[in-house]
Amino acid sequence: MSVPLKLICKDDPNKTIDSEAHKNAVRPIVTYNNICKSYGDLQVLKNINLDISPGEKVALIGPSGSGKTTIARLLMTLEEPTSGTIEVEGELLWHQKVKDKLVKANEKHLHQVRGNIGMVFQHFNLFPHMTILRNVMEAPRTVLGLSKEESKDRAIKMLEKVGLASKMDVYPAQLSGGQKQRVAIARALVMRPKVMLFDEPTSALDPELVGEVLEVIKEIAAEGEMAMLLITHEMDFARDVADRVLFFDQGRIIEQGPPKKIFNNPESERLQTFLSRFNRH
Repeated sequence: MSVPLKLICKDDPNKTIDSEAHKNAVRPIVTYNNICKSYGDLQVLKNINLDISPGEKVALIGPSGSGKTTIARLLMTLEEPTSGTIEVEGELLWHQKVKDKLVKANEKHLHQVRGNIGMVFQHFNLFPHMTILRNVMEAPRTVLGLSKEESKDRAIKMLEKVGLASKMDVYPAQLSGGQKQRVAIARALVMRPKVMLFDEPTSALDPELVGEVLEVIKEIAAEGEMAMLLITHEMDFARDVADRVLFFDQGRIIEQGPPKKIFNNPESERLQTFLSRFNRH
């Protein structure tokens, strides 16, 4: 007789999750179960429990160092949780279940489960020696195994979507920061992920270039197909795009709700103080 697996967060041993009951519930596309993350004695995430529904747009706001980026990096398998589990479409990400025990996932499992996740970083990370077209079509060829023709067709369509089809034969050094970020968005979209992560996508841009990138993201969000996790310091953008806003502080979710509630009627004093720093008209 198998025993239901219990998952325990080291930071709070009294909190447990019945994984069998959780598995049989209506499945979100992403689930964080009691996630804790520490670097030595510094605990940056404390008992994070978060579900993201298919197609839902979730914005993460909060001061620098509050743990927002770590949430995305854990899902992209760039950082490993200290304790707790993450699931993508009901599949454990960092772990595998073997005879009712959790074991650390191997690279093959990680690669397979994160295949439906795309991420746009702050600093573009384009290949400088490749044309814009090659930058966008490289992953479909090498990761998905698509033919050169199909990869090229996908890439051109995505560059058209972000308004850069005319730049496909130039190199990253010939583009503005806003254009580079739009290429990075096209490169993530071409993989057709079910979840897109945006980690402060405008923070490295000059102020006059921010709008063009946010507009592209808004258009993608309006299509409604993908779930999105949007880490941003652009409050108006979060208000316009998100279905739900989460306020992070000191590694915890302090408050969450629809944008109207979070921005117009914040409950916690900490969120009120945070929002008072922004001009909202």
